[in-house]
Amino acid sequence: MVRRAAAAYEKGIQGLSVANLRVAFLTHLHSDHTAGYPDLILTPWAVGRNHPLEVYGPKGLKEMTEYILKAYREDIRIRLKDKEGVPGAAEGYKVQAHEIKPGVVYKDDNVTVKAFLVNHGDVPQAFGYRFETPDRTIVISGDASPSHSIIDNCTGCNVLIHEAYSMMTYNNVSSKYQEYRRKHHTSSRELAEIASKARPGLLILYHRANPGGVGRPNPAETLLEEIRQVYAGKVVTGHDLDIF
Repeated sequence: MVRRAAAAYEKGIQGLSVANLRVAFLTHLHSDHTAGYPDLILTPWAVGRNHPLEVYGPKGLKEMTEYILKAYREDIRIRLKDKEGVPGAAEGYKVQAHEIKPGVVYKDDNVTVKAFLVNHGDVPQAFGYRFETPDRTIVISGDASPSHSIIDNCTGCNVLIHEAYSMMTYNNVSSKYQEYRRKHHTSSRELAEIASKARPGLLILYHRANPGGVGRPNPAETLLEEIRQVYAGKVVTGHDLDIF
């Protein structure tokens, strides 16, 4: 994520300078969504962040944060010594971890962020988020099987960013992994039905991972074709550094 932010900054998105990464929202604590968390804590600090990172997410976030900082305490000790006399250097590696409940979890002059629970198998707390700004509202599903809360929190939103897997790949995996997908994720057909009810101005597909398919992603064009058979709204596949 830090590298993608740096690349976006190079493309002209000034707000995403690495040292400016200071607020983050976690949907859930699966490793494929948190493996970059230490990087987010430490790299922006190493290159100049001078205030604590604010992170919002499910129960368990505080413990995860605590152990990450313990794991890197020798690095932190060395860098603190190197940064002696640099304003704010003693604060930039710190993290204020907030374990949240559904509702408004963050607000500043630019954005209001609302969290809502979604279904993600046996994960006790998995969140989607609604970001309200003066000019648009963006909803992200997080990892989710069909969840009515997504419809409730979009309902005409400008952008819905939602995960999806294709029925083509679903039909090519074992019954065990078919069951896993149904519990944890959303099929193209199910997403088309969700989007028809939620009515976003733009539907963006992401998280095309393929559990049970040896890590192969679901083909973008196949996903789009399957969704367009049912859903008449505007839909695209999201890629890193896309701008909409």
